[in-house]
Amino acid sequence: MNSSNAMKRLLISLILLFVYLVSPSPSGAATVRVEVIQSQSQYPAGGSYPIQFQVRVNNPWYLHGTGASEEGIIPTLLTFPDSPAFKVEGIKFPDPEKKLFEYTKNPIEVFSGEFRVRARVIISRKAPAGEQTIKGKLSYQACSAKSCLPPEAVPVLISMNITPPVAGTKSENQPILEREAQTPITDQPIPGSKPGAGLWLILIGIFLGGLALNLTPCIYPLIPITVSYFGGRGEKFGGKIILHGILYISGLALTNSILGVFASLSGAMLGTVLQNPIVLIVVAGIMIGLATSFFGLWELRLPSGLTNLASKNFGGYFGTFFMGLTLGIVAAPCLGPFILGLLTYVGQKGDPFLGFLYFFVLSIGMGLPLAVLAVFSGALEKLPMSGGWMVWIRKILGWVLVGMAGYMLQPLIPGASERVILFAMIAVAAGIHLGWLDRSSQDSRLFSTVKKGLGIILIIGAIAFYFTTPRHVEGVQWIPYDKNLLTQAANENRPVILDFYADWCPPCKELDRNVFTAPEVVKLSKNFQNIRLDLTKKHPEQDLLLKRYQVRGVPTVIFFNRKGAEEKGLRIESYVDKEEMLKRMRQMIRLSSQ
Repeated sequence: MNSSNAMKRLLISLILLFVYLVSPSPSGAATVRVEVIQSQSQYPAGGSYPIQFQVRVNNPWYLHGTGASEEGIIPTLLTFPDSPAFKVEGIKFPDPEKKLFEYTKNPIEVFSGEFRVRARVIISRKAPAGEQTIKGKLSYQACSAKSCLPPEAVPVLISMNITPPVAGTKSENQPILEREAQTPITDQPIPGSKPGAGLWLILIGIFLGGLALNLTPCIYPLIPITVSYFGGRGEKFGGKIILHGILYISGLALTNSILGVFASLSGAMLGTVLQNPIVLIVVAGIMIGLATSFFGLWELRLPSGLTNLASKNFGGYFGTFFMGLTLGIVAAPCLGPFILGLLTYVGQKGDPFLGFLYFFVLSIGMGLPLAVLAVFSGALEKLPMSGGWMVWIRKILGWVLVGMAGYMLQPLIPGASERVILFAMIAVAAGIHLGWLDRSSQDSRLFSTVKKGLGIILIIGAIAFYFTTPRHVEGVQWIPYDKNLLTQAANENRPVILDFYADWCPPCKELDRNVFTAPEVVKLSKNFQNIRLDLTKKHPEQDLLLKRYQVRGVPTVIFFNRKGAEEKGLRIESYVDKEEMLKRMRQMIRLSSQ
């Protein structure tokens, strides 16, 4: 009898185990597990100790890499908040795989299966003795080759037995972890800071913008101040004067770079504020107002005391460094509008590294010509004479600000075609103004030819931009989800397409770009009630709805017949091409007509 009961219990256990293994994981918490691998049984206070985290990702899911190099990709990050007693530093992920999927144009970095993350725990000498727990989290997004789950975070808890500094015993794990720590491994990068072709092009553009700012009237008066300062030192070309030049440009770079870091640190708040249409209109209006000062309609001046302070002749290397620091103050009337636009852009990015880098490169571009003049102070006589050409350069920068104002207003413009028209009109207006309406240096035939040449280039470029930019094809017209819409459609005997979508889902976005904008799909969609449930932000009833419709991940497209019942055989749970979507839509129409 006991043997029979034991066999029954074993059989039931095997069945439950099988059901557990084959059942889909309902959430990201069951998709990823993290195990902490300790290096010691006890941790003496005041030390630094290696530690590892074993991450297990269930099939068929994978996690994105630690960089956010592609649009819509949610990076994998392991974070621990600092505390006075504990600090987790040197978090290092292994090298990710690179895989190409149907919905990506380029291979993306992913983690799958099992992998280890390394780090070090630093314990303060004042850490309390006894059992202590450090709380962190692994944030990630789990995707398969065809669909994605919502972004999730699992808690990571490090339980440690803290002892006084003189005590503590090593376990067998420490020598192994110490030895593995010597193996080269990829650091967890700052999200958004991974360099690529796009980043280098942006940096080159910012550098050239910094150089162009030297051609404005506000910068030009600084040239005699700079040359007189360095020329008065009476030093010949050599190591000392080069060092002074480096300090000069470093002062400028430091001031502006710190400004960029502060702008990026407030990026989350700024990004949220800039979603408000009123704020977008106000910021764009400020940019246009500042652009009008570039056009000479009004003048922004600084108190003379600040200008005199910048030109004060401090001695030694500090004096040179101070000259660089105060350069930005004196140049503010011209640089302010340009820097405001860049500050807004950096704030939207929200990346301190990029904030520092962008403003550092801008500062190098601004300060390089003056630093060269500082080193070769005798070159002043070779500079082109001040005149109307500098006023014209300032007006060019004014039109750059108008373009940036148009960029800020993009979210308020309903269609892509209208955005193309806006920027084409700005380019045409700039060409007419700079080429013909501007009256700077009318007596110079050469300069007049240059102006008209630029005007023609801008107008031709605007026309080419208008006719060569691909027009946005109007896609399927989705109605935001409402629980009454399905009932209403059934009462009207109308089939329904219910699309589960999220901005953080790359295959969803590819469906939107490549499938739901196809003319055949758009035409056929008019036979349906097209409803979209957007999961980008947590929906109040999201979990309930996902359970009701048995949605494991996105994209998921569900077809309902005229009676409001789902045709389960037509459900789509991955990225599909246009032909497959049309096939299922036609099947739904045939079934509904029977």
